[in-house]
Amino acid sequence: MSKKIFSGVQPTGNLHLGNYLGAIKNFVKLSNDNTNDCIFCVVDLHAITAKQNPKELKDNILETIATFVASGIDPKKSIIFNQSRVPAHSEAAWILSCIARMGWLNRMTQFKEKAGKDKEKASIGLFSYPVLMAADILLYDATHVPVGDDQKQHLELCRDIAQKFNNEFEVEDFLKIPEPLIQKEFSRIMSLKDGSKKMSKSELSDLSRINLTDTKDQIINKIKKAKTDTLPMPSTIEELKERHEVKNLIGIYSNLIETSLEKTIVSFSGKNFSDFKDKLSQVLVEKIEPISNEIKKLKRDKEYLSQILVEGSQKANEIASKKIKKIHEIVGF
Repeated sequence: MSKKIFSGVQPTGNLHLGNYLGAIKNFVKLSNDNTNDCIFCVVDLHAITAKQNPKELKDNILETIATFVASGIDPKKSIIFNQSRVPAHSEAAWILSCIARMGWLNRMTQFKEKAGKDKEKASIGLFSYPVLMAADILLYDATHVPVGDDQKQHLELCRDIAQKFNNEFEVEDFLKIPEPLIQKEFSRIMSLKDGSKKMSKSELSDLSRINLTDTKDQIINKIKKAKTDTLPMPSTIEELKERHEVKNLIGIYSNLIETSLEKTIVSFSGKNFSDFKDKLSQVLVEKIEPISNEIKKLKRDKEYLSQILVEGSQKANEIASKKIKKIHEIVGF
């Protein structure tokens, strides 16, 4: 059965291995399956929940598009666009915010984490952005949404909003209830310096992450310096429980070659960490270096990247504007 797939990526710039293995690699696989209709959105409206430099934001939008294409997403087969070019997203978010309930949003753990102790100083946008995420998905009648652990709760909220809208206006199945697509393989990539923290652009040390624009030498150097521990390579999966950095490196390797943690452990049991790191570096370079080279090449052709956005936004607007028109009729506008 064909799936309608929607997913979004924030244009943070300098996307890294965590973004690739956690999301983009899966997007490529989904878009290459001809039974799927895929829509990939650069969620620039979400991005401004944190203060942005306007020029950097424009550049980051283009870099995100370059990363999609360099990784293997074909803009002729999938719709690629940025959210702010399709007015229906903002409009649907407002209408759905009148359906969503404060209690639902108060339960969102990601807001609590991002707002920290001083919630009074957090923007309303940061609090309500899961409603905008719901609008993103529901405008396209998406049947499936690829989500990581940190977004599962937001997709549940999306499902609740859709159900409440359908019930309140007595329009059964008008807003489709999307299903999560959760990656089975190891996809939560942690810092190379601290296995208890997610790999992040915001971490000060560049050695904590593999950027998708890194060169071969940078990748090899970062893996060489990646934190491990004084124990030998594990021989069972149970040994990984308290060895966060080792589990992370084994997980990265397993994801890249598409095998299980167990099989990787068997392959390297009894060997030196240096042997494993050499092999991991080799696999990373084979996968990331071509993407890095292509991103750099595409970034020099801003006209081509802008054209992808223009064409993608036209296609997205055609779908979303029809849906918002029907929402108007249902609500009574």
